[in-house]
Amino acid sequence: MSTLKWVRGVNGTLGWIAPKRVASKMRSVFMTPRALPLRDWELPLLANSERITLRFGLSALRWGQGPTVLLMHGWEGRPTQFASLITALVEAGYTVVALDGPAHGRSPGREANVVLFARAMLEAAAELPPLQAVIGHSMGGASAMLAVQLGLRTETLVSIAAPARILGVLRGFARYMGMPPRARSAFIRQVEQDVGMRAATLDVAHYQLDMPGLIVHAEDDTFVSVKESQLIHESWFDSRLLRLEGGGHQRVLADPRVIDGVLSLLAGRSLQARQSA
Repeated sequence: MSTLKWVRGVNGTLGWIAPKRVASKMRSVFMTPRALPLRDWELPLLANSERITLRFGLSALRWGQGPTVLLMHGWEGRPTQFASLITALVEAGYTVVALDGPAHGRSPGREANVVLFARAMLEAAAELPPLQAVIGHSMGGASAMLAVQLGLRTETLVSIAAPARILGVLRGFARYMGMPPRARSAFIRQVEQDVGMRAATLDVAHYQLDMPGLIVHAEDDTFVSVKESQLIHESWFDSRLLRLEGGGHQRVLADPRVIDGVLSLLAGRSLQARQSA
């Protein structure tokens, strides 16, 4: 029996008897990232980076000279996953600062969530020059949009493969882990207590996004549904939607059309790749 199947079985049984206990265990699983190894293609970029430590111990990598672009990776991600995009930005004359999110890489912490990621971006921005762009992937994209609501200032914003509704993420995780209804509800309440916000308020439909933006999503993304990108686009007046037929959840970061879209946004040009109006 696989570990996941066993966990689902235990949750499905114990979740009826002791829903809060199951919820607490799953909350810890949900909040605790694994440290995954770098791929070989990430190593050259890492070797060419400058490691910097920001206020409160937040760690980041820096490349290039010029206007500043801030990057935030997703859950269990890392800065060098943006390798192709970072290389293109540096060649175009930008300084790139890519954070290790809380509890990721060399940044402090044992647990992380979208609110902690957003606050980390605010802390970083307070020590950096004015931001020309903020780019976030997956949970990093959701945290970037939330950070803007919390006061982050940037000329442009890019969301790649990000969810529009954190409540949907929580419900999806609870179902995936086999939690029955009472345990699911207890799990969501415990997460809300940890982050200090109701999950329903972490919905892009409630946000005010008034800077030019680019929303990127691959139609074959199996981790975050491409439908989320349409919800973000509908809530963000000054945004371009770039939907790609392929690229999954991770490979999309290296797609030349995404790189061109980001550079075009920064330069104020129209997108050259297929986009939705």
